[in-house]
Amino acid sequence: MCALTRVSLAALLTAAASAQPASAPPAFEDADVHLSAPSNNQFVRGPFLGRGRYEIRSATMVDLIARAYSIDADKVVGGPNWLEYDRFDVIAKPPTNTTQDTAKLMLQKLLADRFQLSLHKDTQSMPAFALTVGKGKPKMKEAEASRENGCKVELPGAGRGGGPPAPAPIPPVLTFKCRNMSMSAFASGMRNMLGAAQYVGTAPVQDKTGLEGAWDFDLRFSLPFRNPLANPTENITFEDALEKQLGLKLEPEKIPLPVVVVETVNRKPTPNSPGITERLPPPPSEFEVAVVKPSAPGAIGPRLQIRPGGRVDIGGMPVKFLIQQGWQIPNDRIIGAPKWMDTDRYDVVARLPNDDGAGPPGALDLDTIWGLLRGLVADRFQLKAHMEDRPMTAYTLVAVKPKLKKSDPASRTKWIDSANAPARDTRSANTGPSTQITVQNMTMAQFAEKLQNIAPNYIRTTVLDATGLEGGYDFTFSFSPFDLSQLPNPGGRGGPPAADAPAVPGVVQASDPSGTVTLFDAVEKQLGLKLEPQKRPVPVLVIDHVEQTPTDN
Repeated sequence: MCALTRVSLAALLTAAASAQPASAPPAFEDADVHLSAPSNNQFVRGPFLGRGRYEIRSATMVDLIARAYSIDADKVVGGPNWLEYDRFDVIAKPPTNTTQDTAKLMLQKLLADRFQLSLHKDTQSMPAFALTVGKGKPKMKEAEASRENGCKVELPGAGRGGGPPAPAPIPPVLTFKCRNMSMSAFASGMRNMLGAAQYVGTAPVQDKTGLEGAWDFDLRFSLPFRNPLANPTENITFEDALEKQLGLKLEPEKIPLPVVVVETVNRKPTPNSPGITERLPPPPSEFEVAVVKPSAPGAIGPRLQIRPGGRVDIGGMPVKFLIQQGWQIPNDRIIGAPKWMDTDRYDVVARLPNDDGAGPPGALDLDTIWGLLRGLVADRFQLKAHMEDRPMTAYTLVAVKPKLKKSDPASRTKWIDSANAPARDTRSANTGPSTQITVQNMTMAQFAEKLQNIAPNYIRTTVLDATGLEGGYDFTFSFSPFDLSQLPNPGGRGGPPAADAPAVPGVVQASDPSGTVTLFDAVEKQLGLKLEPQKRPVPVLVIDHVEQTPTDN
């Protein structure tokens, strides 16, 4: 590679600026950059632009670069091993009337100024797929030109009259009706198709069928995770559906794709200026107007919709669920809640404060919505509560007979769920363990720390590392989903069973002949580690007082 191509983007910008007069790149007026607080929701949220604020939360450096330079995260290469592990919050004040496109340029400048980020553009061979014709002729019909085009999934409850469609669980087998579709549009759209995206991941799909024109076809395949209610004999992988129903095939290949290469970046951002929190526009502290009332008998729920203009429509939700979300605390760590908080359901219709023109109406995310609901619930249900530590079942990770591979210290520290992998998950759908986790260059302390994020329905509290293993490791393991509706409830508050909970007839608590594998079995049998339960102090939310009837609207 010639020397010029390795010059950082920042250097190129500087050289260009010295060669000819140019205005300064756009910048945020002020910005708060800090490490994200520990949370079960460690997935990037944002950017959100509106009400005088620009926000990205729980973003890795790769996430920030991807959003600043409009490139897929898997096309950000190079750099130190922490690029996909450390998470940051960015809260900034943009100039009035800033657009999302201009905000990207501002984020580029912020990363260069606060993290001393430098990078360059390049082209590298990356994983992809080719859509080809299999043996024989395609099993599709030539489209009628007058038909609308696109692929639409059939879901239960869709298309009913008398108001919005009723919410329904996603079926274990999906049926897509594709009409007037060109093969190039079908190939490029796979990454956005429910269910199909989990097979191809983020890898691009290129049309190499040689088929011209448009086509009509139906495609029926299983979701790529095990549904305990699914028929175990009905297992149709996406690839099988393509080949047997359409006469098409997906073949892995590598193609040259544009990437950005990280050259240098600091792990710690430069310090925030004093008083930054006070200078930034505050987020909304309450809804402009809110109506809270009991749900009508037989009403379908729960549901949450954020409508254009900032209207929030919540239906059929119990108060306890609102508390779980507002306080970001698991169900089994809410203590002293009366039974009606689980059974009685309520509707909330609220409107966010008017925007100031800095972004689209209602440019807020669920984190902010739940924060506003926290205040609304406390006010309308006269809720009084406090946090305290109480002994509860928690877990410690220990080594039994480790089956782990030492990692390359220079490789990225990260974990990947099969549903978010950049290449397809080759396991059959609906057979055996469904959640496949790939861990790369993690210490056991980091793995223990992330288990709450990896398996939040199994692990509700911080896991301690007592393996005594040093250095980073690579490994993959698979386990079955945690079915909250079927597992025992020894504490009366849901959540994973206590270590000393008695066996419940008909409930799978370990591996069984059907292929179900719990997280605990997977860790022990596949990794040679063990999650040992123990009692230790855990933060809980104690309900001191709550009214069953909300105050008048």
